[in-house]
Amino acid sequence: MSSLATSGRTSATGRKSPGPRKSKLGWNLLGLFVFLTAGFPVYWMLNTAIKPAKDAIDPDPSLLPTGFTLDNFRRALDIADFWGPVGRSLIVSVSVVVIGIAVGMLAALAISRFAFRGRKVVIVGILAVQMIPLVAMIIPVFLLLNDLHQYDKLSGLILTYLTFILPFTVWTLRGFIVNIPKELEEAAMVDGCSRTGAFIRVVFPLLAPGLVATSVYAFIQAWNEYLYALMLLSQENQTATVWLGNFTTKHGTEYAPMMAGATLMAVPIVVLFLLVQRKMAAGLTAGAVKG
Repeated sequence: MSSLATSGRTSATGRKSPGPRKSKLGWNLLGLFVFLTAGFPVYWMLNTAIKPAKDAIDPDPSLLPTGFTLDNFRRALDIADFWGPVGRSLIVSVSVVVIGIAVGMLAALAISRFAFRGRKVVIVGILAVQMIPLVAMIIPVFLLLNDLHQYDKLSGLILTYLTFILPFTVWTLRGFIVNIPKELEEAAMVDGCSRTGAFIRVVFPLLAPGLVATSVYAFIQAWNEYLYALMLLSQENQTATVWLGNFTTKHGTEYAPMMAGATLMAVPIVVLFLLVQRKMAAGLTAGAVKG
């Protein structure tokens, strides 16, 4: 046994294999690299937001904060109406999430649990819609909303966001529902539950983490969207992402206040993640495991 163990740790040339410790170190270094790559823009945004405005345009910037000031946040709040765009963004994002989750859950349930004619066509259509670039649909969406008298209205923007968030929601929730065994519903129906009762009592609690994870991603897509909000809303009805454009004037761009405004915009997303991080992690794990 000892000879077999020794031979397992050495290669044919007599050298020792890297072993699990070196492999773990490699994965840790890769994870650290990904973290630094993804986190550096956030750090630079915060660094620029708290430094004096003159240091933000320094041609030789410093990686570490050169000073601390809250004047940039005051400037960000004074340069234009802040709470109005943020409130409109919240209305649009929450509405899109509520409608998208309600409709998407029912559509995903129908696709996952019922066999009907054209089912595969619907699934392929959902995938095809997600492959269409959003830029390609600007003119048709503008003309359609104009004919429906929904141009420059939050309701029109909500309908527009649903066109690309609903397919994502349906496809994601379908993956969660497929992983819930049908036998659980059948057992509940044998015990006297209707199909609706079986869904509410059995499937919905198991689907809850997936609903949370999908809702967060749908909220982020709606909150961060810029192009359609810019094209379909006037200056009076602008959302938070378009509001950031107020920092670019004919005299130049005020980078420090802009980064302060971006930091303020990121607060709702951070708070949302902190509130649902456990449910979201559970949902992502559930969606990745075949039940």
